[in-house]
Amino acid sequence: MPLNLPTDEVFLTTEEVLAYLQVNLRTVYRLIKAGKIPAVRVGRQWRFRKRDIDAWLDSQRTQGGGAAQASTPLRNEHPRVLVVDDEASIRDLLAKTLALAEYEVDTAADASTALTRVRAADYDLLIADLRMPGMDGLTLIRQVKKIRAELPVIIITGFSSEASAIEAVNLGVAGYLRKPFRVPEVLAAAAKALGAPAA
Repeated sequence: MPLNLPTDEVFLTTEEVLAYLQVNLRTVYRLIKAGKIPAVRVGRQWRFRKRDIDAWLDSQRTQGGGAAQASTPLRNEHPRVLVVDDEASIRDLLAKTLALAEYEVDTAADASTALTRVRAADYDLLIADLRMPGMDGLTLIRQVKKIRAELPVIIITGFSSEASAIEAVNLGVAGYLRKPFRVPEVLAAAAKALGAPAA
């Protein structure tokens, strides 16, 4: 049965809310779960009543930068992802796929460059190849977890083994995809890693 939204109400899509609030996707989902912003499910999409969004914004301004505002910082409009793979074709494919899904994407061709970027920028998600020259993906994850323990990580590899899968799980990776991967698998893994509510 289709859901008929009231015609006198203004509803925003998730993308419109991200742009309106200037926050990242994870922050919006956190606000939904906390009951700060009521959301209506329409099929597989969320819709937000604009007056509810405005009410939440007013409450943030009233708090004047208090603890609640600090816990949901208004920063990146879209989730920021770092893609690490020594294969340029894979790197470019992932970057284009994620960019089309409105993620902010940076890339690195090796783990050392990736570590430098993680130290310098506040990423929401790391996607890393398991096998790379020099420092491999598992070593990269261990180093990244020392810098940002809470950063979600997705491993992508063409050389999966039971041992590496177990080690990756023990390191707390949020996703484990094998090449050749399909675009929907990558986007689903990214959404899950960022805490998107189940469809």
